[in-house]
Amino acid sequence: MGDLVHVRPGYARNFLLPQGKAVRATEENRKRFDERRAQLEVTNLQRRSEAEAVAVKMSGLNVTLIRQAGESGQLYGSVSARDLADVITEAGFTIGRQQVRLNAPIKTLGVHAVGVTLHPEVIVTVSANIARSREEADQQARTGSAFSRRDEAEDELEAELIEAAGGEDTEAEEEGPEEAV
Repeated sequence: MGDLVHVRPGYARNFLLPQGKAVRATEENRKRFDERRAQLEVTNLQRRSEAEAVAVKMSGLNVTLIRQAGESGQLYGSVSARDLADVITEAGFTIGRQQVRLNAPIKTLGVHAVGVTLHPEVIVTVSANIARSREEADQQARTGSAFSRRDEAEDELEAELIEAAGGEDTEAEEEGPEEAV
């Protein structure tokens, strides 16, 4: 805050000035800023301390989103920053979708770490559990990995094969000493 920087004219004209993120470096604006500098720094410190207090409460927050997905764990659609902001707001914290730091929409089942910017200097990580059902979400939370119905079906099939073979592992019986010619 208060740094004098040189930027391209289009960036200043189209983004920085309309957003109120910067002012032109005229003598009048410099004097006005120097007079308000202490007040702006105090306001910034207050906002930062409030954000740190919220971050303490929000740290360790786990949210669950129920979505439809294929057998391989690929979602039919995706989970966006807006979806995550809505779920976090339902959990009792007021945030906007711009505060959710998500590089790309989430497109797979599982537990994903998502950053939430409460202040430019305060970022907290929230755990987002994306599952097909509440039971699946509980299992993912316990194991920490995505649950695939294909894995469950394979396990059941293997258990049935072992049971049909008399309760023993058939692979060990089939292997015998190798003979060389």
